Amino acid sequence: MADSNKQHKYRQEIQQMMYVSGETGEPSVETTAMIEEIVRQQVIEMLRNCTELAARRGSRSITINDLIFQIRDDAPKVSRLRTFLSWKDVRKSAKDSDEKGGDADIGVADDPAGGVLPGGPAVEEAAKKNKKAKVKLPWEPSSYYSQEVPERDDEEDEEEEEMNHITLQRLQKADERTKAMTREEYVTWSEYRQASFTYRKGKRFREWAGFGIVTDSKPSDDIVDILGFLTFEMVQTLTEEALKIKEQEDLWKERSGGENGGNKKRKLAQGLFDPPNEGKTPVEGRHIQEAFRRLQARPKKSRAMLNGTNLQQRTNLKLF
Repeated sequence: MADSNKQHKYRQEIQQMMYVSGETGEPSVETTAMIEEIVRQQVIEMLRNCTELAARRGSRSITINDLIFQIRDDAPKVSRLRTFLSWKDVRKSAKDSDEKGGDADIGVADDPAGGVLPGGPAVEEAAKKNKKAKVKLPWEPSSYYSQEVPERDDEEDEEEEEMNHITLQRLQKADERTKAMTREEYVTWSEYRQASFTYRKGKRFREWAGFGIVTDSKPSDDIVDILGFLTFEMVQTLTEEALKIKEQEDLWKERSGGENGGNKKRKLAQGLFDPPNEGKTPVEGRHIQEAFRRLQARPKKSRAMLNGTNLQQRTNLKLF
């Protein structure tokens, strides 16, 4: 048991991430340990794939593009990551200007959600300029040409539209979760939004992720920040999927008369002012396992293409 506690180093951070994702109960040690192990395997798989890509280039160092390439099929996540990196550049530029004594970026402050608060016309103009400078990816068609088509201010690409749609959905869920909170609960929720596997935990994360074992590359700060962003998304995705599964299970139990399937007694309808039958139970390990199984499912199209062939279906770990 002691070895297990040493191995699992992020119980508190995972609890906070689950709370932000909608799990208001206190998950068990087994549940958080299972999530941590799943996330760790995802990170190791990403680093292994990045190392192989770097070796094909004849390099031992992995780059930001190697990491983003692993999630290239998830366009909304790539777009959110690009926005994350853009705002990181804005904050870095503001910090450098403050250190040099510049007045152009006065008023820039970190937002609890990871954004930047506007502090004046000069700040907004600087942020706008930094946000326009998108992260260029070498596998995109636009990178094949030496000349680029100038972007219009009123033009928004499909990735950004899809990202904005998903972002609005998450903001709507967050609004539903927080509108009934007290002031103290909301302060706690805001603090938990800053939970991270990597922030001020660089050494612990490098050991946990297997740097020096899985890959010989020494990670840069940008790579560690990207992995911190992705690990939060992994926990959030797992928790949201597990909550859906638990909700379906609770609904089935309610309709079938609870866990006692042999009890034919009809349940009375719940009145508006009746107290709840029982307290809400947190997500359990079986819900996380089922969520992981669903997230690992292959699309029907890829399975159908192998029908009638002797080729085996891929069983590699699917990143999410």
